[in-house]
Amino acid sequence: MGYVRIVNASSSDLAPVADRGRIVLLTTSHRVAPGLLSWPAWQALRAADAVLCADGAHPQLPYLREAGTAVAEASPTAQELVDACGGGRTVVVVATAEGEPALTDGLARLAGSGRVAMPELELLPASYDLPGARLLDLVQVMDRIRAECPWSSRQTHEGLAKYGIEEAYELVEAIEAGDREELREELGDVLLQVVFHSRIAEEDPDAPFSVDDVAGGIVAKLIHRHPHVFGDEVAETPEDVKEHWLRTKAEEKQRTSVTEGVPLGQPGLALAAKLASRARTAGLDVALPHGEGVGYELLALAVRAESAGVDPEAALRAAARAYRDAIRQAEGTEGREGTTPEKG
Repeated sequence: MGYVRIVNASSSDLAPVADRGRIVLLTTSHRVAPGLLSWPAWQALRAADAVLCADGAHPQLPYLREAGTAVAEASPTAQELVDACGGGRTVVVVATAEGEPALTDGLARLAGSGRVAMPELELLPASYDLPGARLLDLVQVMDRIRAECPWSSRQTHEGLAKYGIEEAYELVEAIEAGDREELREELGDVLLQVVFHSRIAEEDPDAPFSVDDVAGGIVAKLIHRHPHVFGDEVAETPEDVKEHWLRTKAEEKQRTSVTEGVPLGQPGLALAAKLASRARTAGLDVALPHGEGVGYELLALAVRAESAGVDPEAALRAAARAYRDAIRQAEGTEGREGTTPEKG
């Protein structure tokens, strides 16, 4: 980590650089366990002439003191901090959750004045957020909402079920529309459903589980079903991957029919295509049932689409959107034709 040295070169009476000292603003992430600091952070703390923190309840303080670092609870002004660095001293400020904006603004004003011999200034991140760290924030927020919100505290799995379906459809719509901003938002809404249901599940008196159990379960499943990634098996094509997946899934589920696990409540075209996919993958040559009516015609179309690698639901939605646009165009045309200008 390099230093940011702030010096007004036009002030000839400023103290020599070596005598101005050093200020280190140490920042930490509340999403990382206290005490897990980077090695440069520990080096800075151990070499410091003084370590200050404005928050006496800062979660890092017990661990710093246990490691032998003396921390003074203090909230100096910018000028007081600069003065404390006189004679080449190093002062480390353990930043609060807010990041010490008043202090950094004051230091910036002093540096900009050109009248103060500024110490070397360093912003030193002592811990970093890992990928996925913001999920911890979501869990905390959901926990508080569940406890304090009159609506959320009364929700059940059954009551929320319809929202899961709605959010899934909205996600699909965002994907098909190619709207990146909408996609990000809808993914968040789907994720909320997972966290919400997991939080409710914690309260079950007979079979409780948490979001950690949910995450742990899917992690174990992914590892087990990807032996070509986490094991010794080899997969060179997507077809090889699918074969691994289906084989390990069959071993896990011990199902007696390829139709088991296919949700019958899904849209009809998707259901027909899924059944056709299961039969084709299992190598079953099953004739389509004969019958009269549009249902059997749609079944045949869905099976034909699946065998051609086409998602019949997506294809029908695309056609429906085109139909919607045609309706809107017709409405606009009819509106113009049905309007008679008033005669002057």
